[in-house]
Amino acid sequence: MNPMRLCWSPTSPYVRKVMIFAHETGLADALELLPKSVWAADTDIGETNPLGKVPALVLDDGTVIFDSPVILDHLDRLHGGAPLIPASGPERTRVLTLQALADGVLDAAVLCLLEGRRPEAERSADWVARQQRAIARGLDALEDAVFAFTETPDVGQITVMAALGYLDFRFAVLDWREGRPALAAWFEEWVKRPSFLATLPQDPA
Repeated sequence: MNPMRLCWSPTSPYVRKVMIFAHETGLADALELLPKSVWAADTDIGETNPLGKVPALVLDDGTVIFDSPVILDHLDRLHGGAPLIPASGPERTRVLTLQALADGVLDAAVLCLLEGRRPEAERSADWVARQQRAIARGLDALEDAVFAFTETPDVGQITVMAALGYLDFRFAVLDWREGRPALAAWFEEWVKRPSFLATLPQDPA
């Protein structure tokens, strides 16, 4: 398999879910990582992804795929193991809805982070509170959903791993584990997976 080029950032949780998936499916070596600093004034990410976001996956024929759910759908057709996205039926719907829920938690968390980086006089406490409520509701829904999690990873659980890891990385003060013992216990086991340990986020030096 010719290497695919992945527009990559060491701190993006959306990139991380792709990398966790790649490690779980044995595709990590098939990805050539192209570091992109999307917030830099001279970033060229817009030349690859017109939305100016990572991840974006460049195939060997030059086709560009984005964003993370579409990339994972593509990668799931390339490895030789059991699919991590069920092909059809209620289980497919459950897994994709779980992915959407965890992505929503991530979206709200990233919005909180970006708001906190605006000049103080321009920040909106109401906006941050709205996103924090979304995070809390999403986490409560994940607590309720844990009973249906499987012992093997799927695209939904991988996205949950990335979301919870991002909260630990950027928002440890929120203490998402409080009041969510089942989710916390699940995460405590899954953080031991090699795919999780191999993709720990790190702020650039």
